[in-house]
Amino acid sequence: QVQLVESGGDLVQPGGSLRLSCAASGSFFSLDDMGWYRQVPGKERESGKERELVAAITAGGATNYADSVKGRFTISRDNAKRTVNLQMNSLKPEDTAVYYCNARIRLDVLREYDYWGQGTQVTVSS
Repeated sequence: QVQLVESGGDLVQPGGSLRLSCAASGSFFSLDDMGWYRQVPGKERESGKERELVAAITAGGATNYADSVKGRFTISRDNAKRTVNLQMNSLKPEDTAVYYCNARIRLDVLREYDYWGQGTQVTVSS
């Protein structure tokens, strides 16, 4: 069974840093695009969307960031270890959210699906 397991969420003071990690387990053919999303409970009713894309990385290493995190967050991946990481620096209270790992995983020639981790809480507060 394919799973994504996140770790690294914590309580941190404004200006601090955290590193989130996500590991893919199980049997599959390949890991394609991977990314991190975040969700603030209740905020989806205001914005009309459930989760906000924070950062994404393709299998080839091309990256994309939300404007709000550019210059502060860095996404990386290790294809051999089947992991994706998010280094978060200069954290702000508005970064507080549940962070979810996402991966497009190819199981075989015919099947490719999106998988989600269970979420990890990041709280930025003094």
